[in-house]
Amino acid sequence: MYDQTFSESDAHDAGFRIDPVLARSWLLVNGAQYERFAPAAHSRADIVVLDIEDAVAPKDKVAARDNVTRWLGEGKSDWVRINGFGTPWWADDLETLASTSIGGVMLAMVESVDHVTETAKRIPGVPIVALVETARGLERITEIAATKGTFRLAFGIGDFRRDTGFGENPATLAYARSRFTIAAKAAHLPSAIDGPTVGSSALKLSEATAVSAEFGMTGKICLTPDQCSTVNEGLSPSQEEISWAKEFFAEFQRDGGEIRNGSDLPRIARATKILELAKSYGIHESEFGDDEGHVAAPSDTYHY
Repeated sequence: MYDQTFSESDAHDAGFRIDPVLARSWLLVNGAQYERFAPAAHSRADIVVLDIEDAVAPKDKVAARDNVTRWLGEGKSDWVRINGFGTPWWADDLETLASTSIGGVMLAMVESVDHVTETAKRIPGVPIVALVETARGLERITEIAATKGTFRLAFGIGDFRRDTGFGENPATLAYARSRFTIAAKAAHLPSAIDGPTVGSSALKLSEATAVSAEFGMTGKICLTPDQCSTVNEGLSPSQEEISWAKEFFAEFQRDGGEIRNGSDLPRIARATKILELAKSYGIHESEFGDDEGHVAAPSDTYHY
């Protein structure tokens, strides 16, 4: 358990999909623009989500759904963001997608348990990310997270701000983000997926991703392929964290490999998780320095 190694074979090239339990970057792609599907599939996105909801005008919904069906009909297993429960398109979306190779569904505008359970009935066995985007949804997030059929929670920031009148300062959304993380943890789900950052500033995206990590959110919706690398880096174990984990296990084994005090068990769990994630994400030992000095324990942000 303690002897972790990394190699080139662990690396993931562009276009390689990560287990959705661990996925960091969730790239939304306009379903009405079929020409964007292939570039997205070959991007650094952990998960590609073909969007037939917010990105598509009502007059183009059917055409976008047909594009997605065509793409999935070629054996692809990408995800789809479908229209919300109660909209004119929700039932047709599910009826069409139920017979495809779809990897999962991101369900928009989830405000109650019924939204998830009714969706799950029509597309059995397909994981559902519940996208909570309103005050009404946030007030019911604990029940939504605990609902059979909910795979992960996602925060629809734009619609939530429009619904509540909140600004964009991270402190303004601190309560909401905390609710997502706590609800996911209490329901034994993977940690929540944070909403997207609008704009092309790499610094702004990096800072926003750091906020996501600070609140224990381990995924983030992306709006362009260029955002995926920054999000993946920001939500992966850092050099400092991997160095600490390796040093901890080396020290633990030098001391006989037996529990020494009450802090060892949580540190073993944390160090193991850091190294497991580094391997899952294809982070190589060669990418990190060989500093022999003591490395302080990093803050705890990984809760898979």
